[in-house]
Formats: sequence, structure tokens, C-alpha cells
Amino acid sequence: MAVANEQSVLGNFNGAKFTYAGTTSRFFKRDGKFFVRTDGPDGKLADYEIQYTFGVDPLQQYLIAFPDGRLQASSIAWDARPKQAGGQRWFHLYPNEHVTHDDELHWTRPSQNWNFMCADCHSTNLRKNYDPTTNTFKTSWSEISVSCEACHGPGSNHVAWAKSISPPLAKGGEGGFKSQTKIPLNPPFTKGEEANRTRADNGLTVNLDERRGITWTQNAATGNSMRSRPRASEREIEVCAQCHSRRGQIAEGYEAGRPLLDYYRPALLTGPLYYVDGQQRGEVYNWGSFLQSKMHANGVTCSDCHNPHSGKLRAEGNALCATCHSPSKYDTAAHHHHQPQSAGAACVACHMPATTYMVIDPRRDHSLRVPRPDLSAKFGTPNACNGCHTNRDARWAASQVNKWYGHDPQGYQHFAAAFFAAANDNFDAQEQLRAIAGDQTQPAIARATALAEMSAATSRTALDAIAEKLRDANTLVRFGALQSLAQVPLNDRLSLATPLLSDPVRVVRMEAASLLAGVPTGQFSAEQRAAFERASAEYVDSQRYNADRAEARANLGIFYASRGDPVKGEDELKAAIRLDLFFIPAYVNLADLYRARGRDAEGESVLRDGLKVAPKSGVLHHALGLVFVRLKRMDQALGELERATAIEPGNARFAYVYGVALHSTGKPGAAIDKLEKTLLAHPNDRDILQALASFYEARGDSAAAKKYAERYQKLVNGM
Repeated sequence: MAVANEQSVLGNFNGAKFTYAGTTSRFFKRDGKFFVRTDGPDGKLADYEIQYTFGVDPLQQYLIAFPDGRLQASSIAWDARPKQAGGQRWFHLYPNEHVTHDDELHWTRPSQNWNFMCADCHSTNLRKNYDPTTNTFKTSWSEISVSCEACHGPGSNHVAWAKSISPPLAKGGEGGFKSQTKIPLNPPFTKGEEANRTRADNGLTVNLDERRGITWTQNAATGNSMRSRPRASEREIEVCAQCHSRRGQIAEGYEAGRPLLDYYRPALLTGPLYYVDGQQRGEVYNWGSFLQSKMHANGVTCSDCHNPHSGKLRAEGNALCATCHSPSKYDTAAHHHHQPQSAGAACVACHMPATTYMVIDPRRDHSLRVPRPDLSAKFGTPNACNGCHTNRDARWAASQVNKWYGHDPQGYQHFAAAFFAAANDNFDAQEQLRAIAGDQTQPAIARATALAEMSAATSRTALDAIAEKLRDANTLVRFGALQSLAQVPLNDRLSLATPLLSDPVRVVRMEAASLLAGVPTGQFSAEQRAAFERASAEYVDSQRYNADRAEARANLGIFYASRGDPVKGEDELKAAIRLDLFFIPAYVNLADLYRARGRDAEGESVLRDGLKVAPKSGVLHHALGLVFVRLKRMDQALGELERATAIEPGNARFAYVYGVALHSTGKPGAAIDKLEKTLLAHPNDRDILQALASFYEARGDSAAAKKYAERYQKLVNGM
């Protein structure tokens, strides 16, 4: 990030024009400043001054300041690549969309807000300083871009250390770094100065020294290297992860050495961020991918491959991998089966395939996996082979790999089948997820994901498995286990989640507090209540920190309503809608709060307001249909429930509710037809199987009823 000036701006501001979605924007200079004339929040053309540049390569974005302290990132970016590579042009970050001023992706909307979306990673010692009473920002930083202190923490003690070891300067000098006086290479130190000079931490907040004194010894038989001693901490990896991860910020002030999950809520390996085998799909920024890798499991750190100070790799091309993997074994045609020095012979081509984001920005997958075209054939996941051989299918690639090596590849990550089964509600999905969650050889992030995907409410076996993992030594595993408790009865949550109110890590404590919000205060012991109040305060503080976001205000609204304070809950949900008209969950939850208070007429009004801005929202149509059911306006209810299923034909829950409504209004044939069609796509949906058994029984068709009842029972027993 940099102040926009002649040195920092890369784009063409000499009257260049760019047309997108019917709007022609013009980039120009005036009085030595940079401007863009483009469509504003009302859709009208206006001149906006560029305050800051954002990024250098392969693209540069531009930040525009608003009077309320917001900085918004223009979605028209500059392609900074050389012209021969297709660059030196303006382009839109959503080329396949038709983003206009009334779209949630428009550059003036919250999704393009720098203060929340970008700032924490791109500036040093960022303080958001959002005031919810005035809806304004006074965001500040110590340094506009990423400096030493972003990774090493406050540096004043380091400077004091450096000054303490500097020799006396020539007459008139000030000491420390400021002097231009030459310092002897071997100055005579006093005993005190020598002690300071050899301090282990050099005055830094924490040493990122996981590599210090480490050697990697290559095994001649395997061609792989082993670390001289196990990695004893995640300090360095977590310092990188504060920015190189998909996460939400829950508190300010992270510094090196502090637990990452005291400040950030991580994303697990769920769709649409990841494919079922863990490959990157959305922008996940490396950490979640790397945690899956065999290299992480064997002690590799980020700086084994990357120089954190130069931003460059420690070696180029296959030479980097050869620092640990014998080139005589791996950098040969016998291993990679491609022409030496060709693109296909590059280690990263097969083991770190790239996905392009922001139209022109390719980023490599850091799960460092063995290519698995056999999994692509089974589960539809991508693979490195077909990433290049686009004219052939996955079965061809799998066959080729089998011929080369005499067997199908195995790799390190073995959870694709379980996650695929869960995504498709397969018969044995819960059993497979339990197996992954209980397998200590699986990466912790995969175990956590399996737990989060488990249906704890389906059986005692599932609940017992989750209960065990709530005591796991790994924070991510406990975090994932807690997420699976959202659908279980409050009494089970009380017994299982209450101990985690005092967990050593904030993100776990907050998750527990959120789960227990609906528990009446009287059901806690005095000690438990005190722990709940502490964790609840952290949860509320976190949402207040993010009060500029509709999702945080909605979270607060749900929390307050669950705690028996519907007035506060209503206020927060209304605030969420004011902040972001496109945030659908706020409308739905506000309507549900009105339902709980017997105010369905107001719920109808709220949902209709939502449909004005999002007429194609299946969720809003479904919620409105349920309101009409409660208001006994069944013709309107059926119309809205049908619209919801038409908008989201793959949503089994919508189809089930619509089918039940059809049956209850005297249309059993239509109900059965709808549910049987849905069952083809969701053959293991328990609600639909139960409903069909009941509907056929009511019709007098015992044979059909028995068929569906047996399928349902088989699912239940299989748990």
C-alpha cells in the first residue's frame, strides 16, 4: 500500500477509458492528483480521487476515500504485467458478472471495503477504530505497508539492544544506528555489552527460530530428508498465517508468539473454499492448505522454502525441492515422466498446481500433494495432470499414472471419500467422518473439518465421538468439535460445551459461549456462570469490534435474543440490515425473532423488504412461505415455498417443507411426486424418507410405506 503519486501509480491515468456493464469509466489527472470518473453508490457518474495504490504485481488496485472514513477498492484494476504477457491494461475483477451499483459486489459496497477486508494484512499495527454510533472509521496504522514489526512485534527493545552493543562513536556522534561513523568489525565490548550482544532474543518480542540449528539429512534409500529434531512450535507458521490464511479477525493486537486463534477465527476445509480432497478452490491463502501437507507434518516451516525478508524463494525451480528431495531420484524422467527441463518436469507443476484469482493472479496450492486423477474420476476434483492435458479426461490420466508406477497413487491426504460422502449425504457419511476425526495420522485441520461436518444430533455414537474430541490437545480439533454441537439439544450442549468456556484459546471459548447462549442462567453452577459471563464478554467484544459488518451485528442480535433480550436482538438485526441491504440472514433472523414474539405480520414486512433487494433469494421466499403458513394464508404459502424450490432446486430442505405443505393442504399426490423427485438427488435424506413413509401409509399403500420406512431405519441403524 502506498500514497498515490507519480512513483507509486502504475496505471494509465492519461484519459484512459474502460467500459463495463454499460458504464464507461475514465482515468485522468488533475492538479497533480489521480482521479477516476465512474459510477458511484447511486449509479451516477462522479469524479473520485485515488488516495492510495494497493499492490504492485501482477495487478494494482486503487483505494478511494469516503467522508465517513471508509476506503473502498475500485473493482477496475490495472494489469501490471508486461504488454507481451497481456498486461498494461485496465480490467474488471468480475468480468463474467454484470456488477452495477445495486449489486452487493459493487465497489462501493461492504464487500470491497478496505478497512475490514484488506487493512489488517497490508499495513502494520492496524487499528480499525470504527464507531458504531456514527458509522464512521478513523482507521490508523504505524506504517502504511508491511514492516518488520508486522512479523516481529514491537521493535523498541530491539533498537535498544542494538544501541547497547554499538561502540562509542566519534566525538559529536549520537550512538546507535543513526551515526554514519564506521564501526569496527570486532569492537572491544565491555562485559555488560557482551552480555547484551549475545542475548538470545536480540530484544525482539519473540524469536522465530524454528530453523535455528536444524539440519536436514537425506536418506539415500528414499531420496527424502529428515529433520534433525522435531519442530517444537508453530510460532513462525502462525506469524505467516495471520495474513496467509482464510480467517476472520476476532480481536486486535496480534503479535508474534501469541496464539493465532486468540485473534483469528480460521476457516476449515469446507466448500466452497476447498474441494472435498482439500485442494484450494476459493482464495484460501496457503495456511489451510499447508496444514494438510506431509511437509508440515514432518517439520517444514514457511522459511525453509521462502526468504521472509526478500520475499523470494530460497532457490529457483527444482533446485528448491532438491534441498530436501534427492534430484537423482525425483528430478528424472523415471519419476516425472516428462521431458527434462520441460514445464511438466517442474516439481511445482505436479505437486503445487496453480489456481488463478482476481483474473490474472495465479497462486500455488500449498498442500504439496501427489496428483490423484483417480480421485478426480470418483469425486470430480481437479488434478494436476488434466490441468495441462485438458483434451483428455481423468480416467485417462489415472490410467497413465497407474502404468507409470504400477499402482494407483496414495499420497498423504486420505479424507476425500469422507468429505465427498458428507457433501452428498451418503449412507455411510457419518461413519466415514467419525473415522477421519478419530485418526491421529490425519492432519489436525482435516480432523477438525470432519468433526464440524458430523451430525451430532443423529445418534449417541456420533455425540460420544464428538465429546471425546472436545478434550483433544489440538485447538483446531476442539474448535471443529464444538461446531458440530449447534443442532443438539441444549442439555447436551450444557454438559459438553461448558468446560470449554475456560479453554486456553479465545476462539474456542467464544464458540462455546455462542453455543450456550440459549441455556437459562439458572442451569449453570456459580463457577460455570462466571466462566460463561467471561466467555460471553469476549464473544460480544469480538462482534463489537466487527460492528461495521452486518454479519457481526446479526450474530449479536441472535446472541441477545437467545439470552432472553429480544429488544437488543431486534436492534442489532435492524442495524445489520442498515449496514448491508444484501445481507439475507439478517432479514430471516429478524423475521424469526418476530415469530417467536407472535409478530408474524411484521416478519412478513421484513421479508418483503428483503425480497425488494434480493428477489431471487430462495431463502427469503422459503421464510416468507413459512410466515404465510403460520398466518394460515395457505395459497400464498404454497406459492412462496414453490418459488423457493424453483430458485434452489438442489435444496432438499426446501423441497421437504414444500412437500409437507402440499400434503397438509390436500394434495398428497403432488406432495409424493415432489418428494420422490427430490429423493433421486438426495437418496439418504431422512426427513424425506420419513415423510414418504407417512404419506404412503396415509394413502393406504402399505408396501410403499414399508419400503421408505425400511430405508429410513437402515440409515438410523447405520449410524
